[in-house]
Amino acid sequence: MGRTSDARGKLIQATIDLIWLHSYGAVSVDAICERSGVKKGSFYHFFRSKDELVIAALDAHWEARRPTLDRLFSPTVPPIERLTGYFENLRLRQEEMRRRYGSVVGCFYGNVGTECAEDNPEIGAKVKGILERYERYYETTLRDADARGDLAVRDVGAKSKMLFAYMEGLLGQARIRDDVDILRSLPAGALQLLGRPAARGGPDPAPSPPRARRRAVTPAPRRARLLTGQSRR
Repeated sequence: MGRTSDARGKLIQATIDLIWLHSYGAVSVDAICERSGVKKGSFYHFFRSKDELVIAALDAHWEARRPTLDRLFSPTVPPIERLTGYFENLRLRQEEMRRRYGSVVGCFYGNVGTECAEDNPEIGAKVKGILERYERYYETTLRDADARGDLAVRDVGAKSKMLFAYMEGLLGQARIRDDVDILRSLPAGALQLLGRPAARGGPDPAPSPPRARRRAVTPAPRRARLLTGQSRR
């Protein structure tokens, strides 16, 4: 049983690695078997097709990520701290993944879903289900923030989707440009998107130029008399 479990896990991890490094379309069963060190016959013992393996990889990736999300979005953490802590963790995770894979990898679910949504409906449905579960962390957090008065959120569902799309967009840009530093703006940008003013601490605005002091204007006739030494008697 130990060998069986080990081989299946190796196939799943190899699939995750290869999709990070390349894409769903660029990964073949032969490549998965070569990277995992599992024979092709064993592959078909566990999975009927590459798509079935990719679905298993999506599930495995989610189950590995979920404990971290549960911790970051714990109800014991104030809502705003949940968001900022999660976004910071996201950036640090992308930095670690860049060191491991050699480039910014972005969102595993988003990458697979974008590529497979139309041509592979089963994979697309799996990604959609995972992303819906992911968004619930945002929904709960925004609902709690609204209840506490930290944010004024009229439509929690719509705001959660908007915030999630903003995060996914920055992740995509970080991947395209291979630049993790793009994600440094994520916490502040997300809070501004939710209507929370930016935190103070930046440079003070430049002071307005001082107004010119108004000088008293002496009436023309009197000014003329003063200049000629005349005075009113």
